[in-house]
Amino acid sequence: MKHFWNTLKRYAPWLLLLLAVDAFSALLLWLSNAQAFEGLVGTIVLASLVLFSAIVLAFYFKEQNKRSLFQAFLMEPDEVNTEKLLGAVSQQEREQLQMLASVIEEKERRIRAMEESLRDYEEYVEGWAHEAKTPLSLLTIILDNRADELSFSLQAKLDYVRSQLQEDITQMLYYARLGSSTKDYRLEAVELGDAMDEVLEDYAPLLEEKQFLIENRLQGENVYTDRRGLQFMLRQIISNAIKYSGDEPKLTVSMQRTAEADILIIADNGTGVKSYDLPYIFQKGFTGDSTDSRKKATGMGLYLTKKMADDLNLKMKAESQWGEGLTISIVFPKVSLD
Repeated sequence: MKHFWNTLKRYAPWLLLLLAVDAFSALLLWLSNAQAFEGLVGTIVLASLVLFSAIVLAFYFKEQNKRSLFQAFLMEPDEVNTEKLLGAVSQQEREQLQMLASVIEEKERRIRAMEESLRDYEEYVEGWAHEAKTPLSLLTIILDNRADELSFSLQAKLDYVRSQLQEDITQMLYYARLGSSTKDYRLEAVELGDAMDEVLEDYAPLLEEKQFLIENRLQGENVYTDRRGLQFMLRQIISNAIKYSGDEPKLTVSMQRTAEADILIIADNGTGVKSYDLPYIFQKGFTGDSTDSRKKATGMGLYLTKKMADDLNLKMKAESQWGEGLTISIVFPKVSLD
């Protein structure tokens, strides 16, 4: 109905012109023969209205047809839809639409080229990440099998190098995957304690070097999510706690259950984040100005953690007091498996 009234408004001047012509014709008829005027004036006005209504309806259905053809053209600007639309418009509109079609075709070509380039990039990153894991595995074997041949200081430094390279490679790999149009998440019941233990084991050398006190209060709770994605998030959070740890570092892991959600809480007693920086810690590239070590950071760890949480339909919260530590919560909505 809205389109009909818009069409009526568009052709309203023609109706007024037609009525003006009718009024002028009626005036001439009245001047020439007043008696004939009284008998024909109603017929003249009615015929004019019927003629105008028929014209408006014809234009309305024509506009509707053009609109549907134009929508089909926008959804899929191929040759068939383009030809159908060009056949339903005027010569002037046809020239404009041909220009529009050429622009859209060029943009479609560029989009296809960009998509192909993005796929090549994703394949390259994934291939590079898997290739880079080979020397890392070799380094791990050497550190495990020849630990007695290395000094404690050298072993700690090599463990740090290994962990940092592993983290950087993992970040790059997940950054590419998060931007991909295809996801390979596997949603299942994940035992939080088991998933957390694997992550803590990966960071054990660094945690021991920093002399972290780990207080793990998890008691076999399960959440429904993607295990690999969750462990990626946990690794970024643990790594962040290690980087910005203070004296007598402590890491506390606990679970809070509510009627609406299960909340995993990971708290450290490190340097923390200043109040004016806290709202931005999940933004891409944000490092803040809390410490000198943050100036060397990339600002990607917590950003990717938040991106992964969004992908898995999880929520993240952060609380901090400057100089007293940072608490990050992962909120798992309740899921009914019935």
